Amino acid sequence: MHAWVEKHPRLVMFFTSTSASWLNMIERFFRDITTERLRRGVFISVPVLIAAIDDYVAHHNNNPKPFIWTKNPRDILQKVITGAQRLTNILRP
Repeated sequence: MHAWVEKHPRLVMFFTSTSASWLNMIERFFRDITTERLRRGVFISVPVLIAAIDDYVAHHNNNPKPFIWTKNPRDILQKVITGAQRLTNILRP
Protein backbone atom coordinates (compact mmCIF):
# COMPACT_ATOMS: atom_id res chain seq x y z
CA MET A 1 0.00 0.00 0.00
CA HIS A 2 2.86 2.40 0.77
CA ALA A 3 4.13 2.10 -2.81
CA TRP A 4 0.67 2.97 -4.16
CA VAL A 5 0.43 6.01 -1.87
CA GLU A 6 3.88 7.19 -2.95
CA LYS A 7 2.78 7.02 -6.61
CA HIS A 8 -0.24 9.23 -5.84
CA PRO A 9 1.17 12.37 -4.20
CA ARG A 10 -2.18 14.17 -4.29
CA LEU A 11 -3.59 11.62 -1.85
CA VAL A 12 -3.64 12.80 1.72
CA MET A 13 -4.46 10.31 4.45
CA PHE A 14 -6.28 11.43 7.56
CA PHE A 15 -6.86 9.22 10.54
CA THR A 16 -9.75 9.90 12.84
CA SER A 17 -10.48 8.13 16.09
CA THR A 18 -13.25 5.55 16.12
CA SER A 19 -15.25 7.82 18.39
CA ALA A 20 -15.20 10.59 15.78
CA SER A 21 -16.62 8.72 12.80
CA TRP A 22 -18.87 11.70 12.05
CA LEU A 23 -15.71 13.57 11.02
CA ASN A 24 -14.90 11.04 8.33
CA MET A 25 -16.45 12.17 5.03
CA ILE A 26 -16.21 8.67 3.54
CA GLU A 27 -18.33 7.28 6.36
CA ARG A 28 -20.77 10.11 5.82
CA PHE A 29 -21.02 9.24 2.11
CA PHE A 30 -21.60 5.56 2.97
CA ARG A 31 -24.31 6.62 5.41
CA ASP A 32 -26.01 8.59 2.65
CA ILE A 33 -25.85 5.82 0.07
CA THR A 34 -27.12 3.35 2.64
CA THR A 35 -30.10 5.43 3.72
CA GLU A 36 -30.97 6.83 0.30
CA ARG A 37 -30.43 3.80 -1.91
CA LEU A 38 -29.50 0.52 -0.26
CA ARG A 39 -31.61 0.20 2.89
CA ARG A 40 -34.88 -1.55 2.17
CA GLY A 41 -33.70 -2.26 -1.35
CA VAL A 42 -34.21 -5.63 -3.00
CA PHE A 43 -31.21 -6.89 -4.91
CA ILE A 44 -31.60 -10.30 -6.52
CA SER A 45 -27.89 -10.68 -7.26
CA VAL A 46 -24.51 -9.11 -6.64
CA PRO A 47 -24.44 -7.56 -10.16
CA VAL A 48 -27.81 -5.90 -9.48
CA LEU A 49 -26.45 -4.51 -6.19
CA ILE A 50 -23.31 -3.24 -7.94
CA ALA A 51 -25.47 -1.59 -10.61
CA ALA A 52 -27.55 0.14 -7.91
CA ILE A 53 -24.41 1.47 -6.25
CA ASP A 54 -22.96 2.59 -9.59
CA ASP A 55 -26.23 4.35 -10.46
CA TYR A 56 -26.26 6.17 -7.13
CA VAL A 57 -22.66 7.31 -7.53
CA ALA A 58 -23.29 8.47 -11.11
CA HIS A 59 -26.43 10.35 -10.03
CA HIS A 60 -24.57 11.89 -7.08
CA ASN A 61 -21.70 12.96 -9.34
CA ASN A 62 -24.04 14.69 -11.82
CA ASN A 63 -24.74 17.41 -9.28
CA PRO A 64 -22.08 17.14 -6.56
CA LYS A 65 -22.46 19.27 -3.46
CA PRO A 66 -19.86 19.79 -0.76
CA PHE A 67 -20.52 18.62 2.74
CA ILE A 68 -21.13 21.74 4.76
CA TRP A 69 -20.60 21.88 8.51
CA THR A 70 -23.66 23.40 10.12
CA LYS A 71 -22.27 23.64 13.63
CA ASN A 72 -19.79 26.11 14.98
CA PRO A 73 -16.59 24.30 16.10
CA ARG A 74 -16.84 25.97 19.50
CA ASP A 75 -20.34 24.51 19.99
CA ILE A 76 -19.11 21.05 19.01
CA LEU A 77 -16.18 21.20 21.41
CA GLN A 78 -18.44 22.36 24.22
CA LYS A 79 -20.71 19.36 23.64
CA VAL A 80 -17.68 17.05 23.71
CA ILE A 81 -16.52 18.59 27.01
CA THR A 82 -20.00 18.34 28.52
CA GLY A 83 -20.36 14.73 27.37
CA ALA A 84 -16.97 13.80 28.82
CA GLN A 85 -17.87 15.40 32.16
CA ARG A 86 -21.17 13.54 32.32
CA LEU A 87 -19.50 10.26 31.44
CA THR A 88 -16.86 10.83 34.12
CA ASN A 89 -19.60 11.50 36.68
CA ILE A 90 -21.43 8.29 35.70
CA LEU A 91 -18.30 6.14 35.89
CA ARG A 92 -17.15 7.43 39.27
CA PRO A 93 -18.01 5.01 42.10
